[in-house]
Amino acid sequence: MLGNTTGGAGSGRRALILVENLSVPFDRRVWQECTTLRDAGWTVDVICPQGAKRDTEPETEIDGVRIHRYPLRAATGGPAGYLKEYGSALWHTARLARKVGPVDVVHACNPPDLLFLPALWLKRRGARFVFDQHDLVPELYLSRFDRGEDLLYRAVCALERRTYRTADIVLATNESYRDVAVRRGGRRPEDVFVVRSAPAVDRFQPVPPEVELKRGKPHLLCYLGVMGPQDGVDYALRALAELRDRLGRTDWHAVFVGSGDAFDAMVELSGRLGLGEQVQFTGRIPDAELVRYLSTADVCLSPDPRNPLNDVSTMNKVLEYMAMGRPIVSFDLKEARVSAGEAAVYAPDDDEAEFARLIALLLDDPDRRARMGKIGQERVSGPLSWQNSQASLLAAYAAACRDRTPVAAGDQVRTGKRQGS
Repeated sequence: MLGNTTGGAGSGRRALILVENLSVPFDRRVWQECTTLRDAGWTVDVICPQGAKRDTEPETEIDGVRIHRYPLRAATGGPAGYLKEYGSALWHTARLARKVGPVDVVHACNPPDLLFLPALWLKRRGARFVFDQHDLVPELYLSRFDRGEDLLYRAVCALERRTYRTADIVLATNESYRDVAVRRGGRRPEDVFVVRSAPAVDRFQPVPPEVELKRGKPHLLCYLGVMGPQDGVDYALRALAELRDRLGRTDWHAVFVGSGDAFDAMVELSGRLGLGEQVQFTGRIPDAELVRYLSTADVCLSPDPRNPLNDVSTMNKVLEYMAMGRPIVSFDLKEARVSAGEAAVYAPDDDEAEFARLIALLLDDPDRRARMGKIGQERVSGPLSWQNSQASLLAAYAAACRDRTPVAAGDQVRTGKRQGS
């Protein structure tokens, strides 16, 4: 079916994918998009930052995808730091885009909403622009910085509007984002395609649980994901303190997998709450080790609080928990319910005491945990599967390239020589 859908659309065409906030293939959504396009006959190049410990080579080819990476230091010190980060990223992206040469589609992934600038340069040279909206940046600004609708907020809104206007096609990660693209971005519904992020099921295959990971406790709780100011790790830690102090439960060990700019603050908060003996922070770990923890976990935590961004965003960790057959405790967010359904239980808005009570409820009910895990696996392998998103991605590319002649074969050959030099 995949071949029938894409045969003519991808043959002989080139795509350039621009990413700023993660390296590739570490950015799993982008990597799945790359391999989907490759399998459909596209030649795919990616421009992205170098990773700190992985994805460090300036240029490499992985599984037929050519990746061009640039050095980038993450922002520190407020708005001036972001200006420096984004300015450097734009300069390197433009430099590498010239090296890649002519393409049929330039596919820019936000944040930030600044990649329309190199995309516009390529569009004026004949490329079509696909905007892949990973985050709603105005809502991200409100949720992360708590500064209200100030001058910087108005600036990010203006950049989002310009990105929408420049794009030929918009990819939205869920129906809530699609609604924003149509309502706020003024896009025609037929030009906005929902391409959900979905875990690669072959990557998330349960292994036998390892009791030693529970550190001598009957139960293991697990958090997986980024640790930024808006991600709710502090809510999870306070809920665990409630679980211990108010509910008298000490029959658990918790592991927090991941990193981010709030990592050190969360380790410090855990110590202040007296959780140091029961809460373990691993940082980022290899996939094989991650699968061991998730396979052993009895309950997984999705503590993202309600804010303008989280309520309408699909959380990758929720889908990854579901792929591993783990029951979830979440706050009651709109898109959390869309994704997890009955694979999760939901605490009212930011209610840490109720979050703790729901953890205890699931720890005491292994049959319910098993049912919830099965529901999650069925949803990820069914309606939320990457196979469905593949079809939508390829339909979006077909729409972008409608009535467009592929870049000249000679251009592709010359570009290939430049890449090999």
